Amino acid sequence: MRAMLLSATASMDDNPTPLVLADVPAPTPGQGEVLIEISACGVCHTELDEIEGRTPPPALPVIPGHEAVGRVVEVGDGCTRHAIGTRVGVGWIHSSDGSSDENISPDFQATGRDADGGYAEYMVVPERYAYPIPEVFQDAEAAPLLCAGGVGYRSLRLAAIDNGQVLGLTGFGGSGHLVLQLAKHLYPDSPVYVFARSEKERAFALELGADWSGDTADQPPRRPHAIIDTTPAWTPVLAALQALRPGGRLVINAIRKEHRDREQMASIRYEEHLWQEKEIKSVANVTARDIAEFLPVAAQVPLRVSVQTYRLEDANQALNDLRAGHVRGAKVLLIKAIN
Repeated sequence: MRAMLLSATASMDDNPTPLVLADVPAPTPGQGEVLIEISACGVCHTELDEIEGRTPPPALPVIPGHEAVGRVVEVGDGCTRHAIGTRVGVGWIHSSDGSSDENISPDFQATGRDADGGYAEYMVVPERYAYPIPEVFQDAEAAPLLCAGGVGYRSLRLAAIDNGQVLGLTGFGGSGHLVLQLAKHLYPDSPVYVFARSEKERAFALELGADWSGDTADQPPRRPHAIIDTTPAWTPVLAALQALRPGGRLVINAIRKEHRDREQMASIRYEEHLWQEKEIKSVANVTARDIAEFLPVAAQVPLRVSVQTYRLEDANQALNDLRAGHVRGAKVLLIKAIN
């Protein structure tokens, strides 16, 4: 099968083409696993974290990709969840212990990091961690829902707002544009404010229903009760803490933060950024529950998923575009013809 392989970690400044197209043996499903023929796979900031060594794979080479959509073509012994031909998706969680906090379990295994992922024509995954895709979504639209959507849903739950309270989103890429629509559906009386550096991203946020959009450090009309940060940087963290109302919560939805602006955190002032019972909550990975609950809700909205597509062999270009901030919605690799 064709696959894009990562064989070494390094800054993409030094190696802008870290993935190599290769012909490798197709995997075989084991006990409790399903084999998926992949049609589309989303491109995520976490792939950049893997490639550049912020969350490095434990062994190389590895096939990245954890927003995979395709059809079950073979099942291993003991499988009962998915019939052959079922369209399913796979997210960041490849496997874990099945507990309520499996996202932080020592047994957590990440798709495309600890096990081969979706930048390929086929992949295997335990059947529990493959999820039926609602018919309303085409394959390329469904791909970002498996991570950007699922972890966005978890972030929104951890934000713990009530209907009518103000929600802020800082950063407006693959996850932010989905969380905005989800928040508008679940909390129809809650104003949603979007903070983003890019004027195009701010305009896109307003187009999708944001009540206000501004630059990272701009002052919104009202102080948010909660802000969800989906950026790879530190500057928005400081700005969000300053913007929160007393008792507000900042939810940081990121696997790692980049080092380039880390010095900004040296200017944090307790009385301005943390006092009056403000709090910070991080999001660690995602659970099977998050994705399984989220996909039917996404179909009810239904979410408008904005994607830019690339061929599998153009994965390096997609990653470079993502790293450069050329984002409107999500980026998706097309592996086979989509429905």
